[in-house]
Amino acid sequence: MLLAIVLVLAVIFLTPLLFPPPPVAPPDTAVTTTPAESAVQRAEPALGATPPAAPAPTEAPSASVESVWVADTLARFRFLNIGAVLDEVELRSYRALGKREGNVVLRAGSAPLLRFEVLADGDTLGFHRTPFHLVRRDNSGKTTLLSYVGAVGGDTLSLDFGVVADSYMVHVDGRLSGARVSTARTLFLLAEFAPTLESHEADTLDDQRHLAFAVEPDKRDARAIGFGSLEPGEREVVPGPHKWVALKSKYFIVGLLSRPEGSPIAEFSVQGLPRLGRLATQARGVAVVQPERGRFALDVYAGPQQWRRLQAVGRDFVNSNPYGGFLQPIVQPFAVLVMRILLWMHEVLRLGYGWVLVVFGVAVRLVLWPLNQRAMRTSIKMQRIQPELAELQKRYKNDPQKLQAEMMRLYKEHGMSPFSMFSGCLPLLLPMPVLIALFFVFQSTIEFRGVSFLWLADISQKDPYYILPILMGASMYVLSWIGSRNTPPNPQTKVMMYVFPAMMTFLLANLASGLNLYYTVQNLAALPQQWLIANERARAARDKK
Repeated sequence: MLLAIVLVLAVIFLTPLLFPPPPVAPPDTAVTTTPAESAVQRAEPALGATPPAAPAPTEAPSASVESVWVADTLARFRFLNIGAVLDEVELRSYRALGKREGNVVLRAGSAPLLRFEVLADGDTLGFHRTPFHLVRRDNSGKTTLLSYVGAVGGDTLSLDFGVVADSYMVHVDGRLSGARVSTARTLFLLAEFAPTLESHEADTLDDQRHLAFAVEPDKRDARAIGFGSLEPGEREVVPGPHKWVALKSKYFIVGLLSRPEGSPIAEFSVQGLPRLGRLATQARGVAVVQPERGRFALDVYAGPQQWRRLQAVGRDFVNSNPYGGFLQPIVQPFAVLVMRILLWMHEVLRLGYGWVLVVFGVAVRLVLWPLNQRAMRTSIKMQRIQPELAELQKRYKNDPQKLQAEMMRLYKEHGMSPFSMFSGCLPLLLPMPVLIALFFVFQSTIEFRGVSFLWLADISQKDPYYILPILMGASMYVLSWIGSRNTPPNPQTKVMMYVFPAMMTFLLANLASGLNLYYTVQNLAALPQQWLIANERARAARDKK
């Protein structure tokens, strides 16, 4: 019990103190310096690195803004002719929560979700302000093709957007031509993300706390760079090549992915922008792509962080929604296993996720039943031989070797070992990895978003009436009370019988109600076994007399 308490407290409270975040670099200082970064820095006046938001497409006063919508059953993509940008994406399968109306829309005010610029010999060519012409639209087949062409001076940029139906995916194929781009010694394509994502969640502040960029280099693990970790003006460059880079909120993501046959994402540059309040809600992210012979090919995913969809995208894009934060190497395996089981139960049993958590809680207790049974019976045996052990310790207190030999003899007579006392803790610790994994799963798993259960409007949010936390604490107390029946008096155990349920109720009260639901069901499912063991302990005590 004590080990379980220490484990829970360590994860929730102590780990941020034991592993503090790395020191923040001073403002206006690059963490990593590369030639490509220097090129991006020289392009900042044109790209708008300092303002709190990227420039709006309406910067071109001489041209009217024309929008084109591409829709399927899952989403509606909006493209603008100024800069040939992906402006916003409406997700038809996800409703705005709280007091908001309509569907979730991935957008950032006046800034587009993703725009492109060309950097030749350190100078931007101004394509992000240029009116592009839609020269072709092909709606045949599964992919809707939009072909844009824009010209700056004697240079031309052609962009083909292929919207793949019902996948949240857009294929981007580009071609550069002209005198300047063909003779440039250094040529880069800059793909700049929107500086933020509008929130459509019931808890807007919690959603904004999750705003981050994510990146996965080819030969390193994925990492997230939270907006809150960047001071205004602070810049960090993550060298590539990268499999993907992304802008994400709590549940939704806009990712730029390299193709095996396309141009590599050479690096990713992030920079903190001015804060409008205590929370950092804006940051700048620019991916640097190296065209090959003036051509490049990329993929864009703009949609939910749905586990199966991210996995289907490939290129390890599922790692864009990691579990466990800096504890990811430890938590991720448990979290992925739990997610797989819950998704499988949801699909096979055809139950809502609330009932899936109920069934899962009971199943965990049934799986652990044999281990619990063995551990509790070992505890009963330990109680039986405690008087004999105390007598041996008193008799041979001055002869450690003889004491050890006699204790081993006593353990052997009762079919036990010196490690038997620790086996009683194992059943208490085994459910903890599942509970901790669920704690992180509920932090950013969109499958639970907006799911109702009984009186709960959303199992990903706290119980507004605190019914489940109270039931969880009460069931934990009853479980402890039954377990202490017919055991020798122990002041420490009696104190923990009250303290531990109260502490867990306080810790879980404002966490996801689904987490409280799982823990409550697991406690209730353990009551029959605890009752049987308590009766068995009582019979053993009578037989001893």
